Amino acid sequence: MSAASVEQPFDEEPFSLTAIADEIMERHPGYRVEIIGGHLLVTPSPDAPHARALTELMIPFIAAGLHGEETEVLQNVSIKLPTGDEDFCTPDLVVVDADIDDHFIENNTYDPICFRLVLEVTSSNWRDDLKTKVAAYAEAKVPVYLVVDRKHQRLHVLTDPAGSEYANHRVHAPGETVTLPDSIGAKVTLDVEQIIKAGQKKAD
Repeated sequence: MSAASVEQPFDEEPFSLTAIADEIMERHPGYRVEIIGGHLLVTPSPDAPHARALTELMIPFIAAGLHGEETEVLQNVSIKLPTGDEDFCTPDLVVVDADIDDHFIENNTYDPICFRLVLEVTSSNWRDDLKTKVAAYAEAKVPVYLVVDRKHQRLHVLTDPAGSEYANHRVHAPGETVTLPDSIGAKVTLDVEQIIKAGQKKAD
């Protein structure tokens, strides 16, 4: 993730971080902009292995029946954060209550109460995914946070949010299988090696 250098778009007129975020996304299609703790986080368009890892992850969630009447498995849905008036994150993948439309807040963000799981696949922003967003999602009381750490080839499973951190943080390596908490709505077991491999560039 790279820090954006943004100049005030309007002379002597008040503006918000949300307006700046909109400006960045308009000028740089494909970029993802988030606001955490009053700071803008800007992520370039993901590469193909990033997208491949997301597809690989969606398969077991959908196979377990999580995309149905009670819950949905969705990509790039923004969660309103309690850390600031304009704060929000846009996870790569989420498991949410099926009535998410009833929890719309503003600016295409939704109430954290309907999020059962959020998931990030790291790019150049891996430090933010493993630090900044841990605190943000914990503050929002998201029950389960998964991070596919492509840089270090690990899967992080964080559960039991408490304040600005998660009480349980387990790190899994290729060769392990991980069963996620029942709180997401179904039994889901992930093959760490399969997910990590999907997130790597294919050999020539």
